[in-house]
Amino acid sequence: MGSVAPVPWNTPVIQLDPQTSKPLPGFTMGKDFGNWMFTSLVQQIANAPTVYPSVTLTAQSASIGTTPIPLPSLATGTYRVTTYARITTADAVSSSLTITITWTDGAIACSLSGAAMTGNTTSTVQSNTALVQIDAATPISYSVTYASNTPAAMKYKLIVLVEAV
Repeated sequence: MGSVAPVPWNTPVIQLDPQTSKPLPGFTMGKDFGNWMFTSLVQQIANAPTVYPSVTLTAQSASIGTTPIPLPSLATGTYRVTTYARITTADAVSSSLTITITWTDGAIACSLSGAAMTGNTTSTVQSNTALVQIDAATPISYSVTYASNTPAAMKYKLIVLVEAV
């Protein structure tokens, strides 16, 4: 995304009559300000990535099988997938959490896993961002592999976000 052109502070917001320097009837927007508003700003907004509703899970204490992220039918293209996980309750002994993202690119199933989170403290955090190229109308999915020495003792939260870029 490019930068937004500076606001044309030295030009009138309202178009002035060139002979009287008074506002024209109906308070017509000035040309320079209108150009700034409708080209620079609108173009910046049009070029912004589309952010889709995210998955937010809390108080999780088990593995999660491959689950499609609830998205509209997506076009073939490049998407940014960001995951965030934090241990919210540590296990008394040890635990591990691994997040995997899966998608289809050129009819080939692809996957990407983050490193196993083994810190076993409530300050153990992992955030990953990946660019994925998907086929039209195929899901982007997530899964979580959970291991805890004291069954269901470790709890975590997970956020998964998808953006069209």
